[in-house]
Amino acid sequence: MLQYFDPKHASPERDYGTPARLSGTLVSLEIDGHEITVPEGTSVLRAAALADINIPKLCASDNLEAFGSCRLCAVQIEGKRGLPASCTTPVEAGMKVTTQNARLAKLRRNVMELYISDHPLDCLTCPANGDCELQDMAGAVGLREVRYGFDGENHLDAETDDSNPYFSFDPSKCIVCSRCVRACNEVQGTFALTIEGRGFESKVAAGQNDAFMDSECVSCGACVQACPTSTLMEKSVIEQGQPEHSVVTTCAYCGVGCSFKAEMQGDRVVRMVPYKGGDANHGHSCVKGRFAFGYATHPDRLKSPMIRESIDQPWREVGWEEAIAFAAERLKAIQAKHGRESIGGITSSRCTNEETYLVQKLVRAAFHNNNTDTCARVCHSPTGFGLKATLGESAGTQTFDSVMKADVIVVIGANPTDAHPVFASQMRRRLRQGAELIVVDPRRIDLLKTPHHRGAQHLALRPGTNVAMINALAHVVVSEGLEDREFIAKRCDAAGYQAWREFILDERHSPENVEAITGVPAEQVRRAARTYAQAPNGAIYYGLGVTEHSQGSSMVMGIANLAMATGNIGREGVGVNPLRGQNNVQGSCDMGSFPHELPGYQHVGDPAVRERFEAAWGVPIDDEPGLRIPNMFDAAIAGDFRALYVQGEDIAQSDPNTQHVEQALRSLECLIVQDIFLNETAKFAHVLLPGSSFLEKDGTFTNAERRINRVRKVMPPLAGKQDWEVTVDLANALGYPMHYDHPAQIMDEIATLTPSFSGVSYARLDELGSIQWPCNEAYPKGMPTMHIEDFPIGLGQFAITDYVATEERSNRRFPLLLTTGRILSQYNVGAQTRRTGNQAWHDEDVLELHPSDAELRGIRDGDWVGITSRAGQTVLRARVSDRMPPGVVYTTFHHPGSGANVITTDSSDWATNCPEYKVTAVQVEKVSQPSVWQRQFESFDRLQLRLLRGDEPSAERVNE
Repeated sequence: MLQYFDPKHASPERDYGTPARLSGTLVSLEIDGHEITVPEGTSVLRAAALADINIPKLCASDNLEAFGSCRLCAVQIEGKRGLPASCTTPVEAGMKVTTQNARLAKLRRNVMELYISDHPLDCLTCPANGDCELQDMAGAVGLREVRYGFDGENHLDAETDDSNPYFSFDPSKCIVCSRCVRACNEVQGTFALTIEGRGFESKVAAGQNDAFMDSECVSCGACVQACPTSTLMEKSVIEQGQPEHSVVTTCAYCGVGCSFKAEMQGDRVVRMVPYKGGDANHGHSCVKGRFAFGYATHPDRLKSPMIRESIDQPWREVGWEEAIAFAAERLKAIQAKHGRESIGGITSSRCTNEETYLVQKLVRAAFHNNNTDTCARVCHSPTGFGLKATLGESAGTQTFDSVMKADVIVVIGANPTDAHPVFASQMRRRLRQGAELIVVDPRRIDLLKTPHHRGAQHLALRPGTNVAMINALAHVVVSEGLEDREFIAKRCDAAGYQAWREFILDERHSPENVEAITGVPAEQVRRAARTYAQAPNGAIYYGLGVTEHSQGSSMVMGIANLAMATGNIGREGVGVNPLRGQNNVQGSCDMGSFPHELPGYQHVGDPAVRERFEAAWGVPIDDEPGLRIPNMFDAAIAGDFRALYVQGEDIAQSDPNTQHVEQALRSLECLIVQDIFLNETAKFAHVLLPGSSFLEKDGTFTNAERRINRVRKVMPPLAGKQDWEVTVDLANALGYPMHYDHPAQIMDEIATLTPSFSGVSYARLDELGSIQWPCNEAYPKGMPTMHIEDFPIGLGQFAITDYVATEERSNRRFPLLLTTGRILSQYNVGAQTRRTGNQAWHDEDVLELHPSDAELRGIRDGDWVGITSRAGQTVLRARVSDRMPPGVVYTTFHHPGSGANVITTDSSDWATNCPEYKVTAVQVEKVSQPSVWQRQFESFDRLQLRLLRGDEPSAERVNE
């Protein structure tokens, strides 16, 4: 019987051997008497596996290039000499392969015997027992005894490296198959591991024979996953034993949205293993998603609701019913006294789509106003505004996989290796294949030193000059005739293009004139523009270094202008791709969290839209946009805004100008905080409602490529309720009925009201694995690449993007410009990662400054330095570094005690109020102790912990 197998449709959790470089030509061959047809380029090992013929193997893996070192997969091929390795042998038409006979069996037993002879005899006590490929293969080849003694030369006394907090490296069990080395190189792209020595002396080494923690290893876990023995083993498995079952879910860290198998013992997570069927990550992971899940069961987790009359009183632990009733009565009383506009809610980009949908519904249907906003306000709100205005949709245009067809990759204001590491690994793979790289960023990011890449262009512009730079790049494209005139004529508004063309050709936008603004030599700008415009496929990826500026929206529109002008829209390998920071930033925006938009970016001012929602929700909906987060703060201080419900967001740490935020929170008569930990915002709360982690809930997340992924509950909520259930309870207590038995019902409601989600359901997600919206009748399986034929607004709209210098400028008093970013091991405000082993890499935020700036101030590496801005002052340790140009300093914001946002100002984007985190004028000087703010913070932090425990503080401590 003739069988045809397409490897692309194979089960993602089967190991089919080495991936082949496949063509469209089909080849028929015979394996063990079975006639099989596979694509040309398929290996014999893979072809056999697709036909359910299992050939023993050790060095082969489905995510690695063929290697052929173990010889265990040898086969016999009619007409060929010897016994070739099936993993490195491509199929040929008419080939006849034998995978099992006496000759092959003897060879395989001999090979296994040699491996076992230099392996510890502790199989029964080995932590990998039951999950060891070496054991499995010994059984598969029928090895029953080892003739070679263990008293000769061997590696059994090699010392174990336990330096990494998450996994151990036991070289006595290493068989030098090179799978870990190849995984580090091919999958992760770090090249941290090597094979040192030759012959019997060969061994795996990290760096220059360093401990793993001292090497360039980024703890992504690819080596651990690839290891066929217990040489590299998770410490959680060593301590707890092998898991018994698993559940596929989605990571709750960054916007990549990696799929994982939560491997369990009962209700306890033993390890998180990246799921090979995950369309966003394809079985890869980073240190956060792979290992930093322990926060979910950390002792600091809030397990009971708390209430108090005022923030200087101790917390009182109560039941859910009393806490919800207390919150509801306060909200109703405030509205009765101060009006319906006096309260509002903030949704979280860390919560599910279903949860954020319910919070904005609560505000609109139960609070009867549009005072709903989301933390996307302070990160990617300019993306929504800018892309909606130019391309007609508030989202990125591509899949992550699309980058593998890009010839030029432009990264603007993003640091993918730290903030989106799994996608960065894919980027690096494409760069090693020959794609060119252009980075536009004040700081030298790690992507610029991609191993085995031929080099990159770095436009190290001054912070705050993005729009001047994008206009200069566009000026080169148009003035040198590099635009795609066919695309423009067919796909773009002619009048708008002509107006933009005249604007961009003005000499003030030339690289020569812009050089004085950006600090980037004109010839570098011209080279970069030509490289991008002349590439067959040019893709732009951008991050918070684009959006968190006073001209963030202008810059997003400028990026869209450049992509349209060069025709880099509407196919694979191109596009405009925002790299969303948190796991569900895209989803929180999709679900109607902004005060002017209902779910699906439908404006509240549209009567037809309101009519549909009013019919579904049974209440009138306000036709006026509500307050944005900054407006809520200002109104609270003014006395007009009195109560706030915050789900899963730490605005006291994450929002700019901390003193202003804290003043607003102190002004509230009722602050309701729902979170998994006592965060900085909760210190000002009157009601504290325990949240649930991603492991304790059902729902969906939407990642940066618009991919909707299922989140599945693997353990009961520690506090007894999932987040969506808390919101439902609060709505009911306020007199607005909400009734759902499962988040699947919430998604069904979303689908009826949101055109881009009309085809989405849990059944469809379970069938397809994931869906990229829009998913509707026209696109029942979603739309991986957007704008192929047209734009949602018809024709693409070019926008005029005048460069307006930020008001936040350096001067004699504040001569340096501070910009901020993230680091690989920590996540956002650190609430999760600071409660895991990730603290081993980054236990405090530091200030990076250029050697010339440090020398001028007498600062050495490790010194305490005071950073003063127009808004405030804080103190950090110094790290002298040449990654920034002179005049620019840099820090992260993962630790609340660092006070990074104490010094950021209220300056924000002109269209969306997204804060200008990336440009703060500061002075830096050597100091000997923390700032006044930090000393107050530490004292207040200790006080709040005592209040949470119910300790009675002294009057003196309360006053302090």
